Order: sequence, then C-alpha cells, then structure tokens
Amino acid sequence: MPKITLTVKTQFGDIQVSGDNQQELLSGLEWLTQEYVATLNEKVSGLVSKQALDHLKDIVEMRHDGPILVCKEQISHYEAIGLLLYAMKGYQATGKELKTCLNESGRKVVVPARLHEMVKKGVLFRPEGRGSIYKLTAKGVNWVEKEVLPPIREKQAALA
Repeated sequence: MPKITLTVKTQFGDIQVSGDNQQELLSGLEWLTQEYVATLNEKVSGLVSKQALDHLKDIVEMRHDGPILVCKEQISHYEAIGLLLYAMKGYQATGKELKTCLNESGRKVVVPARLHEMVKKGVLFRPEGRGSIYKLTAKGVNWVEKEVLPPIREKQAALA
C-alpha cells in the first residue's frame, strides 16, 4: 500500500507528515499543534535573525531596546526603516518601535508617512489581526539584501 503524505506550508518552510493509512496520518498530525508550529517558527526566526545580524556588522547594532543604525553613509528614510526591520526578529516592528530606534540612531523621520508609502510600494505589509505591526515582505527583504546593503558595503570598503 502506498504511503499517504501531507505537506503543511508554513512561513519558514514545509512540514511533511506521512503514514501508511489514514489513521497513521491523523496520529502524525496530533503533534502538529499551533503552539508547536509557533515554537518552531520562533526558533527558525532566531537563527535567521542571528545570520542577519552578522550580515549587518558595522551597519546596524543591536541594543537591549532594539537595533540602531551605526553606518555613517547617507541613506534614505526608507532604507533606514528597511535596515531596522531587517535586523528585527521576524522582520517586524510597530511604528512606535521603529520611531524609537530611528531617534536612538539620531535620525528624524516622519515614520507613519514613510511606513504608509512603503506599504504602497509593496516592501511592507501589516499582518492581519496584529494591530500596528509592520513586516517586510519577501520583496522588501530582497530589496534590503540586493539594493540597500551593497552600496553601503561598497562605501565602507572604499573607506577602509
């Protein structure tokens, strides 16, 4: 008899549950609770965040109250917000958290207006039911990695 396999897509990857019959498949699904998936997501996000922080050395510094920008290069308000979100766990933060991080970085930004514009551009979205949280989209993560970070790194390398 062929195996029955169910693939559950999550934001961090796919989880597969297999069984030789319907009962085995249902038994396998019992351990797949919302709490388990949330814990798994948190651990994976932590690993990704750690990698991102190594990637942001000399650009963003993590502090106990959130990341701050430490690069000396001139960057736009959009790029500053993108870099801060990129450094945050799950690529997300509230407008208030971002305003605090920007102020701590010595940058004066009209945060609500920039966030609204970034949502229109498709680099941010507001997860449903999550209040005032903003999160980088896949397009936003790609934008930070491919368009924001390389010029900063080039300028830093030229000064070194």
